[in-house]
Amino acid sequence: MVWKLFTAFLKIGCLSIGGGYAVIPLIQEQVVEAEGWISEKMFTDIITISQMTPGPLAVNTSTFVRLQAGGTVGALAATAGCILCGLVISLALYKFFQTYQTSAYVLEVLNGLKSASLGLIISAAFTIILLALCGGNKPGLDLLSFNWTALLLLLAMLSVLRRWKLNPVAVIFISGIAGFILYR
Repeated sequence: MVWKLFTAFLKIGCLSIGGGYAVIPLIQEQVVEAEGWISEKMFTDIITISQMTPGPLAVNTSTFVRLQAGGTVGALAATAGCILCGLVISLALYKFFQTYQTSAYVLEVLNGLKSASLGLIISAAFTIILLALCGGNKPGLDLLSFNWTALLLLLAMLSVLRRWKLNPVAVIFISGIAGFILYR
């Protein structure tokens, strides 16, 4: 089981080009849909907790997922798998970019990677919105299962952010209190 956790999160770590938000759909596909280690609801909760804790989102998420379903040894294996590939690739890329930092081809490849990364981040945003508002990640609007309270809370917090430029930590705190009141 520990080896399976390590390899699953090694694959996630190797494919997590673009950072934490870009890897959310990949983590969800692996741990919720393919392996069934946690439910979609638990995944949403873990993403929320990972947002509020210090550290990279993918590492926090892998640790919380495995703590929830596999205990401490599983969490260590998942975290090691998640960071190993990124560490090796980062060191190799550092050496590569030191050597070819003035190459026009390398700069164009980086521009392409930025575009792909943006697409992955947008995909992650849609995944989180669908989980929060529709209770799942399947597109389609079912008005009976649509969470109107969550939509109103989202719009209110966006309005607060836009109008009063509050600190995002304060908005998270306010949202948590509102969620506790509205959903208990």
